[in-house]
Amino acid sequence: MSTGPGPDGLGPDGVGPDGVGTDGGAVPVAPREPMLSEDSPEVDPVLQTAVREIEAHAAEAGWDQPSRLYALVPTADLLAREPVLAAAMGLDESSAAGSLTPVEQDQMPAEQTLEQTLGQIMWPAEVFGCAAVVERFVLPPGADEQIPQDPAAAEQFAVAHPERQEVRIVAGATRDGSTYCALRLKSHDDDLSVVESPDLVPALLELLLGTLEQ
Repeated sequence: MSTGPGPDGLGPDGVGPDGVGTDGGAVPVAPREPMLSEDSPEVDPVLQTAVREIEAHAAEAGWDQPSRLYALVPTADLLAREPVLAAAMGLDESSAAGSLTPVEQDQMPAEQTLEQTLGQIMWPAEVFGCAAVVERFVLPPGADEQIPQDPAAAEQFAVAHPERQEVRIVAGATRDGSTYCALRLKSHDDDLSVVESPDLVPALLELLLGTLEQ
C-alpha cells in the first residue's frame, strides 16, 4: 500500500499539489442490501482485490480516522513509469499482470467533506480508477423520512439517534464503469463480517465515477 502524493501526475487535478485527505464529518447513509454476491459475473475481480486491500489497510489503522482517497494505477504501468517507487513498494513483474496498485493521496481540504472534494477533481489519464475510504453513521430504514434536509442538522440527528451504526465504507470505481464496495460495522469489527457488493453506496460511487470522466 503506497502512501503520499504518489508518482508525478497521479494527484487529482483542481485540488492542489498535495492531493486530497479528510472530510471531517459524519452524515447519515441510507443502508442498502447487496444486490449481487461477490462471485457474480458483474464483479470486476481486479477492482475487488484492490478494494479489499484498501479495506484491510484501513482496518489496521483502526477507527475514527480521516477520509482517504486513492488513485488506482495499473501495476504494470507503475513498474514501467516509476521503477524506483515500484521497487520500494515491493512490486515486480510477477505481481503486475492484471492488477491495480492503490496510491494514497494526501491532505484533503479540512473545510470540505469528501463528497464536496470529489465534485471538484478530475484524474489524469494514467489513473485507471480511484477509491475512497470514509466513516459514516448508518441509520435504520425507518429513519429516512425523519432526517433533516440541512447537512448540519442531519449530522446531529444521526449522532443522537439511538439505533445509529458506525460504519467504514471503502468504495472503488474504474474508467470502464466497474464499481465495488466493502463495508465494515464498528459493532462487528472482524474480517468475516465485512459486507461486499458492487453497489452498496450508489451516491458515493457516482461521485467517484464522475472524477474519472474525460
